[in-house]
Amino acid sequence: MANLTEFTKDNATLNALYEGIKAKHNEQPRRYLGGSIIGKSCARQLWMDFRWVHFEDFDGRLLRLFETGHLEEPRIVQNMRDAGIEVYDVDDRTGEQFGVIFHGGHFRGHADGVALGILEAPKTWHLCEFKTHNDKSFKKLINEGVEKSKPMHYAQMQVYMLGLDLTRAVYIAKNKNDDELYVERVKLDRAAAESLVERAARIIFANEPPMKVSEKPDWFECKFCPYSDYCHGGTETIPSPLPNVNCRTCIHSTPQPDGTWLCEHSNEALSYDKQMRGCGDHRWVPQLLPNLKFVEAIETDIGALIVKYRLLNTDIYYFNNGNGSLVTREEYEEVGYV
Repeated sequence: MANLTEFTKDNATLNALYEGIKAKHNEQPRRYLGGSIIGKSCARQLWMDFRWVHFEDFDGRLLRLFETGHLEEPRIVQNMRDAGIEVYDVDDRTGEQFGVIFHGGHFRGHADGVALGILEAPKTWHLCEFKTHNDKSFKKLINEGVEKSKPMHYAQMQVYMLGLDLTRAVYIAKNKNDDELYVERVKLDRAAAESLVERAARIIFANEPPMKVSEKPDWFECKFCPYSDYCHGGTETIPSPLPNVNCRTCIHSTPQPDGTWLCEHSNEALSYDKQMRGCGDHRWVPQLLPNLKFVEAIETDIGALIVKYRLLNTDIYYFNNGNGSLVTREEYEEVGYV
């Protein structure tokens, strides 16, 4: 029998809890560019999000932290109702959250709710946005306001107000340290909102990744970005792991204005499942391999397309013949491609 009085840090039950949380959150990647992130400073990072270049493997602790924010939303809704405010967190027409859709559905988002009876303007419908903050972030919010301290949250509200045809938003934040609340009303800036929607279009319909936010890999935004290796090359000669193999990282696929994706190689509309799987004709968007310079595309006698790259500042060559393979010249010759 285990000694229950013995202190131990290696707790099997704790590990099981975290693994259970991971299993529960085994979700598929988002199909669209989200309105909640359009305010990020780096358009290239947003492009790579949208193109499914790399999927982060969040641990159970971090996923539980994400849950905390979602669990707070119904509580704040109830707090508002208890204060006599009329709040709708579900659209009666759909039975789901109020949604905004742009660019055929490639760009969209979901609001926390809409409210009537906000005391400062009781006859004006307000978009509702609820967030949780750590103590440092909360104090910065109080001192500077949401536009300056949390520009992503501000941008999100602007896009949602535009999409829902509202002119005001109410931003309610909670300090996770002591449960203090913060409330700020935000006015629609139509020009700013429309500019954000246009920014989304430039990102979505770009065939190549936009410019980096910095050319320095040690820049603070780049240093902690999950796509750093696919922009700056990292410490490896080629990114490790290689970019995901799916239709969105392939030169052949193109997002369409109606919200669909088209394979230019097969002239085929791509369902979500097909996009996830990719195919044997997959060829990476060259800019996703930053230490490799595109040399040429070679069509074989049987019609297969092979892409040849050269490692920068060397005479080392790599070849991509589909299915996410990237082989050296020696490996390439060994299997008989030349």
